[in-house]
Amino acid sequence: MFLERLIKFFASLRLTVVCLALGMVLIFTGTLAQVHLGLYKAQNEFFRSFIVFWQPEHFAWKIPVLPGGYLLGGILLINLVSAHWRRFSLTQNKAGIWMVHAGLILLLVGQLLTDMLAQESTLHLRVGEGRNYSESERAFELVVSDVTDKDSATVVAIPERLLLKQGDIRAGELPFTVRVQKFYANSELTNRAAAGFEPAPGSAGNDGVWFKSLPHETVMNLRDLPTGIVDIVTPEGSGGSWLVSAYIGEPQTFSWQKRKYQLLLRPERFYRPYSLRLEQFKHDVYKGTDVPKNFSSRLILDRPDTGEHREVLIYMNNPLRYAGETFYQASFDEDDQGTVLQVVHNPSWVTPYLACLLVGTGLVVEFLSHLIPFLKRRRAA
Repeated sequence: MFLERLIKFFASLRLTVVCLALGMVLIFTGTLAQVHLGLYKAQNEFFRSFIVFWQPEHFAWKIPVLPGGYLLGGILLINLVSAHWRRFSLTQNKAGIWMVHAGLILLLVGQLLTDMLAQESTLHLRVGEGRNYSESERAFELVVSDVTDKDSATVVAIPERLLLKQGDIRAGELPFTVRVQKFYANSELTNRAAAGFEPAPGSAGNDGVWFKSLPHETVMNLRDLPTGIVDIVTPEGSGGSWLVSAYIGEPQTFSWQKRKYQLLLRPERFYRPYSLRLEQFKHDVYKGTDVPKNFSSRLILDRPDTGEHREVLIYMNNPLRYAGETFYQASFDEDDQGTVLQVVHNPSWVTPYLACLLVGTGLVVEFLSHLIPFLKRRRAA
């Protein structure tokens, strides 16, 4: 009895209407919130959450005000499946309805998979430069490299999510422990003492450097710049404390047991079995004006494992699709000697197309299933 009432509740058309109405309110308020919160924070708080909270100014507690995107999407998915299971039987004359519902379910599931699996990064190249990796726009990693041998290096990357937990980290082939004393996801550095700033540890060689924590950056064209304090803990004791920061562009060097190591906090990298080298970047403008007409990057794609070596051209509205990734022309250097490509890896990219195809085909089938009998009856009459 309880199960039947539960299924009846989730299959209710009223629940569908309520969810759709709340979805419209969520989209409207979430779009307005981008003005004050920024794109990324608004996405996380409104659309990538189960509950949207409102925090009054100068108060520590929060008030739930709206269901978030995950909650509404989940309820709509359950509502769709329940209604379909309860009301429609798998018969030939209901084939169109089944296809429409399957397309809507695929659309909801595909969006969830995209949100969970899609990965965006950037590839910045100067003319003549080639790389086989792209870098995250917002995530960082701490890299510990054994650079004793000139011909090869052992590199261990510790992702930011582990650094934020702090504590001891034993990673890869490192013969020592990396102990994270402090780690701020966003920070500010200065070369003079000021209120709210902490001094960097002297053993790191960063005397005269102070740092402090900052709130998360929400402006779209800015990003968090993390800073932390890490200790190198060896079996013989402490190997020193080090300030690692996104503000420090050069690796810091230390030695242990006659081996040379380097520490560097850098944007997270995504390596590939192929490389792209920038041969030429063109910035075309309309004649007699400074109005941009076209941006294009001519590159050489080189893949040693398959022997592939060819030229590719990426320009506005003409990305490169290769090995499950898409490379878009996103930006360029001011001197027109460098390009910035946005790299999108989305394993579920095909689901929206399949969903729209199913819904469209289902609507046509449903329309024809009523039109053809009607024409037959009219002809007989």
